[in-house]
Amino acid sequence: MKIIWSPLAIDRASEIAEYISLDNPTAATKWINDIFEKVLILKSSPKTGRTVPEINRKEIREIIFGNYRIIYRIAKLNISILTVRHTKQILPIDEIMA
Repeated sequence: MKIIWSPLAIDRASEIAEYISLDNPTAATKWINDIFEKVLILKSSPKTGRTVPEINRKEIREIIFGNYRIIYRIAKLNISILTVRHTKQILPIDEIMA
């Protein structure tokens, strides 16, 4: 399976890393490396994550990475990373249903 990061997911991850880097640039770099590493497990186990409660559709799932939700969609040939959100943030449905 191929993993495709949406522009929104890349933007969200970049924003989070920028925020972390304000206090600790080394931690920000590690966070980015770790999130990409975490997503790689989806190649072999795409159903590892739970269905997103707000949507309840079996193809839209999430894995938790620290305090963040990595939300993705499973398709036949690929996995699309849709967005990355803090667990305390409300998930705008339009971010994942576009």
